[in-house]
Amino acid sequence: MKTITSIITILILSGLSLGFSGSVIITGMVTDVSGQPLPGVSVNYDHTTTGILTDINGYYSIRVSKEARVLVFSLKGFETVKKEIGQRTVINVTMKPDKLKDEMVIVEREVIPDKSDRILPGIPARDRKTSIAYQMTGGVATYDASGWYNNNFNTEGYSTIHENGYKSVLNNPLSTFSIDVDRASYSNIRRFINQGQRPPVDAVRIEELINYFNYDYPEPRNDHPFAVYTEIAECPWDDGHYLMHIGLKGKSIDRENLPPSNLVFLLDVSGSMNSPNKLPLLKSAFRLLVNELRAEDRVSIVVYAGAAGVVLEPTPGNKKQEILEAIDRLNAGGSTAGGEGLNLAYKLASENFMEEDNNRIILATDGDFNIGMSSNAEMERLIEKKRDEGVFITVLGFGMGNYKDDKMEIIADKGNGNYAYIDNIQEARKVLVSEFGGTMFTIAKDVKFQIEFNPAMIKSYRLIGYENRLLNDEDFNDDRKDAGEMGAGHTVTALYELVPAGSDQEGPSIDPLKYQEERRLVSQGISKELLTIKLRYKKPDGDKSIPIEIPVKKEILAFEKSSADLRFSAAVAGFGMLLRDSEHKGITTLDSVIEMAGNARGADEEGYRGEFIRLVKTVRDMRLITAPL
Repeated sequence: MKTITSIITILILSGLSLGFSGSVIITGMVTDVSGQPLPGVSVNYDHTTTGILTDINGYYSIRVSKEARVLVFSLKGFETVKKEIGQRTVINVTMKPDKLKDEMVIVEREVIPDKSDRILPGIPARDRKTSIAYQMTGGVATYDASGWYNNNFNTEGYSTIHENGYKSVLNNPLSTFSIDVDRASYSNIRRFINQGQRPPVDAVRIEELINYFNYDYPEPRNDHPFAVYTEIAECPWDDGHYLMHIGLKGKSIDRENLPPSNLVFLLDVSGSMNSPNKLPLLKSAFRLLVNELRAEDRVSIVVYAGAAGVVLEPTPGNKKQEILEAIDRLNAGGSTAGGEGLNLAYKLASENFMEEDNNRIILATDGDFNIGMSSNAEMERLIEKKRDEGVFITVLGFGMGNYKDDKMEIIADKGNGNYAYIDNIQEARKVLVSEFGGTMFTIAKDVKFQIEFNPAMIKSYRLIGYENRLLNDEDFNDDRKDAGEMGAGHTVTALYELVPAGSDQEGPSIDPLKYQEERRLVSQGISKELLTIKLRYKKPDGDKSIPIEIPVKKEILAFEKSSADLRFSAAVAGFGMLLRDSEHKGITTLDSVIEMAGNARGADEEGYRGEFIRLVKTVRDMRLITAPL
């Protein structure tokens, strides 16, 4: 009875409201003749200039005068549709193309909103423009949109990966690379698999798959901010090879002891974010982050679409309701002024800079920067400059279809930050709550590895993954060369496949050198060492690197006797090689990956390893990999 009474009350109040305002709200959907939604359709009434554009799903909601008689729907390339309003409050429309032949139509129109239009906070209405390109094919419109997500046109961008091959120790005794704490690739390929699709090859970065999982490495016990762990076992996919597992564990810091933060949330609210797995998920994710803030933290919010604007001036972290209300007000629409947004966010971060504390921008976007600063080179120069001034950047990716992984990876790499892909609210919790310290607080920057292999023990080697993190050998001692960052409590793992000296396997070779003789091998006691691990890192506010050197002697374990961490990381690497159809996958199959991971699952309190096993089983059962299983 109370429910009925409440409904009647709402209806009465709504009627009174309409009567007082002299207007009515009309909603509906606009589609083409094939039933596909049409974004960017102009909806006006009775020849007025007051109107709105349909959103990504072809949906519109417009407040019109009670005297209005006709709604007008127009889009270049389509026949204009006029619908009498009458007593209706819901009007759905189907639009037909003007011509039944192939043509490209470009639409760029300015939105002229009335008071009911959803204006982006902090963004002037005059700057909100939408450009949409329609390809007319046989009378059925499909579209590629600038600033609009398109179900039928995939423009996702990934940097090309050329998989590491074997290197001869005699000719290439040094292997040098930067650490990588990014984990975006794993959650991104999980998104593809959960949709029943095989991920693009270049979306599979094996080191990020491996580093998605935490490993039980010891805490640092000396003055260095991280501990180094090594283990070598027989290789499970190539008999006669070794698998070397190298791990770093960053120093854990209790949350109450973390330094204060000057955070700027830089949020993409362009039309391309108008999808359930984009802006709505972004808002839910940042609600989780806001709950982690403290009174000593400061938060600002910058949004960008056709232009950029400040929607929250610097606010103490304990004023959570004020911050949450600013987030809740956000809506998506318009094109993507990503460069302008970056500049404004850096300006706010610099104006509120906290000396010796954490100054960081958190960029949340699908990466579709299509107005203003759009080139990677321009973004790199800006981000590197601000990085050197002490403002770092964390990147959170959302969505699909027009997802620009390549740009987002560059931003995080150049900005001394990390990069995560948020495919669901559980992933948001993992990144922004469970791993809060590692995500937000850098304990070491420009961390570089250099491995020197002993040719008396190792014939050749292959670094698994890290293809986009390789460095020249001379970069190791060059403090001007940027490298990866380590967060509080983070773990970093690298795997090498090693071919022992004396192996009859034919390895890489080069012609004999003309101007120098072959290197002589050391015949002293140190020749019993397999290799030496060298690291360099800088303190977060430092300019001079600090070296570490660790010799590794020959101690090869049977794979079954090795640690659960080594075996699980091997399973993840094997899965990555199968997804990439790697020539180095050896005898790896999906069933062998499932068995390895199942035997190395361990305590798995958060269930991430169990989820991995289920993911591999999904690939097997759906036959997403056509190679022998």
